[in-house]
Amino acid sequence: MRFSIADHLAPATLAASLLAYAFPPAFLVFDSIFMWFFTATMFALGLVLDPGEAREAFERPSCIAIGVITQFTVMPLLGFGAALIALALGASPMLALGFIIVGCAPGAMASNVITYLAGGAVAYSIAMTMTATMLSPLITPWLVSKLGDALMDIPFWPMMQSILLTVALPLSFGMLLRRLFPQWQPCFKRLAPEVAAISIIVICSYAVAANQERLSELPLYVGVLVVSANAMGYLTGWLIGHISGFDARYRVTLAIEIGMQNAGLGVALALRHFDAEAALPGAVFAVWCILTAAALTRLKTRKAGIIPAF
Repeated sequence: MRFSIADHLAPATLAASLLAYAFPPAFLVFDSIFMWFFTATMFALGLVLDPGEAREAFERPSCIAIGVITQFTVMPLLGFGAALIALALGASPMLALGFIIVGCAPGAMASNVITYLAGGAVAYSIAMTMTATMLSPLITPWLVSKLGDALMDIPFWPMMQSILLTVALPLSFGMLLRRLFPQWQPCFKRLAPEVAAISIIVICSYAVAANQERLSELPLYVGVLVVSANAMGYLTGWLIGHISGFDARYRVTLAIEIGMQNAGLGVALALRHFDAEAALPGAVFAVWCILTAAALTRLKTRKAGIIPAF
């Protein structure tokens, strides 16, 4: 039986993250090419994304609207609640602000890969992620300002350029190759999950390595609050999908999209506009949401057989 990294994403991510914590230089070498791994995940998804499913997703704008509205209401409120609890437990205002920043970030790009591995609606996941990410230069700083009484200066066009280069272009190129070489589909389906899984592992490990010193001083309650916010995000996404009448694949997708945040973006914003302490919640969330999503994905596919083993 062929070994699959994608099939063991959770333990592989955990192992690599522990290694990154123990030996940060081993992963800090990815500093200059970090964004290429985001690009690789989108290219891999493009290779396996069904054009018919993509059309179906964008023909249901109400589903996208429900998802994006949920993204920018549920998670910011959960982040705000976590910040209040952290303050009550003795956290500094800067550390508490980190929870708000993570909650106000758009959905994680890695959620698209997790959705694919979970047998969810990949096109719907990508549509939600892209829409929320494109809105984030306006919505994220506004939400942080309102909830955290702080204003972040996020340049709109540079961020839009990053989205185009790391999401839209590689995704389109992958879909183009899929269309030009239909005879290679079996190969694409075998390789794409592996490429995406390796990229996710590197992304998470780099986040740990880059924040190793801050993570070494992590208060226990920060981890508890991150775990709680992540779990509540999954649960709320699933319930809203159920209330909205979504089918099972769309409910799974919405749960993943809401529970997983672009914590890497949150870390970058915290380090740039605030203080290193504000990046702590984001660094923990970046790894934890991958671990939980990957573990839940593995459990779901084993029980339901939603997707075959790669």
